[in-house]
Amino acid sequence: MTDAARLKATVYVGGLDNAVNERILTDAFLPFGEIADVSIPKPELPSSPDPHRGFGYVEFEIPGDAKEAIDNMDQSELFGRVIKVAAAKPQKESNEGLGSKTAIWTQESWLAKHAVSEEDRMATEQSKGPPSETPDDPMQGLEGLDVAGPRPA
Repeated sequence: MTDAARLKATVYVGGLDNAVNERILTDAFLPFGEIADVSIPKPELPSSPDPHRGFGYVEFEIPGDAKEAIDNMDQSELFGRVIKVAAAKPQKESNEGLGSKTAIWTQESWLAKHAVSEEDRMATEQSKGPPSETPDDPMQGLEGLDVAGPRPA
């Protein structure tokens, strides 16, 4: 299965209670279709007392089963907590977006979205026309405004 197809068949499950483990999550989502994989990320700090970070991912064999699980399980209750079930989003690289250690304008994704080709830049400069010899007077048209208040009738 390609990465895009795997992503469509994967759901994010948020708001998990600490008592929930991979077996419980599998049992909760099994009615919606064959499950390929279940993962619940562990805390980043090894000294954390929590067994997991409060969310997990369930990957189904068929993308249609994932949609069915989202429709039926979102905002439902599991172990006394309301869970959020949504389509999983692709994981961002650590060097991209907010929180990265490089400037946003040097990242490939930003450049691809905001870069202006040399051809477009030249076309814009040509459409402006030649620069005028005399600069525009910013005070032009303000001659009658030297007195404050309403105009006399």
